[in-house]
Amino acid sequence: MTHTPFPADEKLIKQMRSRLGFGAYLGAKLPLGAFAGLRIDEFDAQKCAVSLPFGWRTQNPFQSIYFAAQCMAAELSTGALAMLAIQSSKESVAMLVTNMNASFGKKATKRSTFICEDGLKVFEAIDHTIKTGEGVTLSMHTIGRMPNGEQISEFTFEWSFKKRRRK
Repeated sequence: MTHTPFPADEKLIKQMRSRLGFGAYLGAKLPLGAFAGLRIDEFDAQKCAVSLPFGWRTQNPFQSIYFAAQCMAAELSTGALAMLAIQSSKESVAMLVTNMNASFGKKATKRSTFICEDGLKVFEAIDHTIKTGEGVTLSMHTIGRMPNGEQISEFTFEWSFKKRRRK
């Protein structure tokens, strides 16, 4: 196991793992995620797993999970790791999705989980932008699977990070 350039914020990890804490975050910052039933199943400095239920709130007319709902869960699996790295750094860093690529291989007909294991990469990117003041672009990969392990979709999000200047 490789270590991050600075320690992960355990308070944020605990909040995001907590149903109540994560629910409060979704209600305040991502109400559509709360409505859809997003859930963080695993979260630490290395990995984030976000699950999405199959049901009337996420279903398309073809009786599978709508691609946009999958995109929301996939983006959160990468974005939560970026938020953790930024908050752990104790610096003000802007983050923005600049590109996204997706492929869908199978209909999602059950609760699906999107797993991103790029935590170390994002911690290193945040460390680089803080030390150099230069903007950093990072591609983060996440895969969605149903409970039986079948892959339903694959996403790559390109994130841009830049240290904010103090006023």
